[in-house]
Amino acid sequence: MEKRVTAFGGVFFKCQDKKALIEWYKRHLGIPLEDWGAIFPFSDSVKMHPNAYNVFSPFPSHTNYFEPSSSNLMFNFIVEDLDNLVSLLKSEGIEPLAGPESSEFGKFTWILDCEGNKVELWQPNNA
Repeated sequence: MEKRVTAFGGVFFKCQDKKALIEWYKRHLGIPLEDWGAIFPFSDSVKMHPNAYNVFSPFPSHTNYFEPSSSNLMFNFIVEDLDNLVSLLKSEGIEPLAGPESSEFGKFTWILDCEGNKVELWQPNNA
């Protein structure tokens, strides 16, 4: 079968207060957002995280994995030093919902953004 889709290209979503959400992600997660969004070049990701990958994963409508968020989506961001980031977030008043937890895929922790979307922070193994 011929390939039709070859890569994951982005996430596009609605929010209540775009300016506040952009500032929250800039301040707390260091994402260089502009009014139109941000770019994460594949070449940078491969160099920094050779064992990382993108996941496209539909969940059943009755999942509780996104709780306590009521949103139908959850963001996952790759991070370089999860323990350090968790410490920084705590100093900024953001308490993790859970974690850090280790698994065969790496280390994870979860937070909520300023609009209540669940955010999964992932440090891949050997990152």
